[in-house]
This record gives sequence, C-alpha cells and structure tokens, in this order.
Amino acid sequence: MKILFFARLKEQLGEDCVEIADGDCPGDVAGLRQLLQLSVNQELAESLADPNVFCAVNQKVVGEEHPLVSSDEVAFFPPMTGG
Repeated sequence: MKILFFARLKEQLGEDCVEIADGDCPGDVAGLRQLLQLSVNQELAESLADPNVFCAVNQKVVGEEHPLVSSDEVAFFPPMTGG
C-alpha cells in the first residue's frame, strides 16, 4: 500500500510517501492512522491524530471506517485554506 502525504504532513515526514507491505495493511483508515502514529516521528503522529486531517483512498475523500485493501493508494492532507 502506498501512502502519500501532502503540505505540512509531507514536511513533517521529510518525504512525500511511505509504503506498507501487503501483510501489514490494516483493515480501515482508523487502523492505518494508528499504525502510522506508532511508526512516524512525534510531530507527524500528532498531526495524524488531528480529526481535521483528511484521508483520501484512490483519490476520494473517505471516513475513518472506510475499508482498505493492499492495492489502495491512500493520501493524508491537512485542511486547505484559500486566499
């Protein structure tokens, strides 16, 4: 599973994506957030805990209960502001 990070999340991680092995793929978005929070730096873990950080699966914004499969492309991004 490929997981992409955008905006400040990308900066906090220091790269734009991570890969998770097929056997380690959690069952839903909430499980993925928990898994990531345990494996990334503290700053990014705190950002991922923010309920305002969106998740998209295969380019569609989804909720925490959305099921995941190993072939999904997942993206996390903070709320965007315009100006």
